[in-house]
Amino acid sequence: MRAQRFTRAVTICCLIAGGIGLAGCETNPYTGRRQLLMTSVGQEMQMGAQAYNQVRNDPKMRPSQDPREIEPVRRVAARIVEAAKRSKYAEMAQQFQWEVTVIKDDKTANAFALPGGKMAVYTGIFPMAKTEAGLAAVMGHEVVHALARHGAERMSQGQAANIGMQVIGAAIGIGSKNPALGQAAMGALGVGAQVGVLLPFSRKHESEADYIGILLAADAGYDPRESVVLWERMAQSGGGGQPEFMSTHPSHDTRIEQLKEWMPEAMEIYQKRAPMPAAPLPEIGGR
Repeated sequence: MRAQRFTRAVTICCLIAGGIGLAGCETNPYTGRRQLLMTSVGQEMQMGAQAYNQVRNDPKMRPSQDPREIEPVRRVAARIVEAAKRSKYAEMAQQFQWEVTVIKDDKTANAFALPGGKMAVYTGIFPMAKTEAGLAAVMGHEVVHALARHGAERMSQGQAANIGMQVIGAAIGIGSKNPALGQAAMGALGVGAQVGVLLPFSRKHESEADYIGILLAADAGYDPRESVVLWERMAQSGGGGQPEFMSTHPSHDTRIEQLKEWMPEAMEIYQKRAPMPAAPLPEIGGR
């Protein structure tokens, strides 16, 4: 009987998820992947602006005042944005209000781009990127996260999962005479949703951003082969982490192999553009 209720609840959940998917799906113009999106672009841009202001107003975050750090980032950002405006995301790129901040944090090897075009680059990424071409691989990747609406897709997946959990919880015994059974089942389903749905989509986001990101970098005139060198440096820097199936990011080896597979397409674009020099980024620390 309990098994029947569980099966029926899962069926209901799938039907609801299917209905949500039909109501809010879009297709990625590069990969053809269907995306569940339950927020508007305007809402995303508003959230992106709010998050960006929080970062900039955080007393722990120090915007760099050093032109040697600011100028190459702005130069790369401007060329990536111009490439985005020529891309299949042209309409979105045109309406975004692009802005970039360099954050003085030599220990954080990171960068991000928020919905609406607000970007930040931490100086700790410089030793990994090494050159402006390496930085273009990083920034192309982050810009794609914003243009492909990956943040909105993650939120939408979470909303859909929560709806499904509530339906299943009501159907299989949360609050019934045997609440322990319902809680145990919900716990199992929570792990199932996390590993089986949410995290794999996050890995798809990362791979999608890697792929389209090197196309943007190539179209901006930066050698896309630097993306492979970048991730080889990332791998050499250490940090094994969790197994790939439990991670939101592909493994370094997976990433490098995928980039190599996509490289002929990126090189074909790059060879049609005036190449940008692989200018070295400034050294950090000890100055």
